[in-house]
Amino acid sequence: MPEYKNIGLFIPCYIDQFYPQVGIASLELLEKLGCQVGFPLGQTCCGQPLANSGYERDTEGSSLHFIEQFQHFDYIVAPSGSCVLHIKEHFPASAKIHPSFPEIKDKIFELTEFLTDILKVAIQGKFPHRVGYHASCHGLRGLRLGASSELNIADFNKSKQLLSQLEGLDWVELDRKDECCGFGGTFAVSEEALSVQMGNDRLRDHTSHQVEIITGGDVSCLMHLEGIAKRQHEKLKFMHIAEILNQAIS
Repeated sequence: MPEYKNIGLFIPCYIDQFYPQVGIASLELLEKLGCQVGFPLGQTCCGQPLANSGYERDTEGSSLHFIEQFQHFDYIVAPSGSCVLHIKEHFPASAKIHPSFPEIKDKIFELTEFLTDILKVAIQGKFPHRVGYHASCHGLRGLRLGASSELNIADFNKSKQLLSQLEGLDWVELDRKDECCGFGGTFAVSEEALSVQMGNDRLRDHTSHQVEIITGGDVSCLMHLEGIAKRQHEKLKFMHIAEILNQAIS
């Protein structure tokens, strides 16, 4: 990995507020892999929660602010597929006409996508645990971080590509590996019963395979599943993939 690459690290709100260890793990991981990482202290929410609730017009300020904060980096990396997809595809029209937006769109990457497609890293480390992977919808069907079952294409998964390199890690193949967990942002509030039932279905798929740790690339989905698991007293551990990779190679 060339030392000159200047990476802007974007940390979504819910990671900043509830799971700061994921942001720290992302920073440490990138630095271990030779990246020069900057963290703009003025960064704020990308606007996804508002836009997903039907208020895209009210995200103009946050969208333009994001562009101003990150436009000078060589690459932008975020440990969240949903936020990256929002920035690439769902910024309001007023932000998309900003002269720096086309460049922003091309240089922002979800963490695993950056590691596999840009850095092309070989991960060396140990993580002797039985791991189940939750493929979040935005990353899977929006960013194409893996092959979804409705497409007649060769199977691939960028997280699996990375985790399978770790010595001792037992990757568990689920029965329904690309089914939604039911979080969906405000969907979990407006359709609580349906959201919880979908989450229960995903958890049963993991527990029936005796998974020890559930991982994924979106903390929002993991937060939803972890909340259900805790209420049911399930003995499961939840880790963002950045935490696993960072721990394994430390």
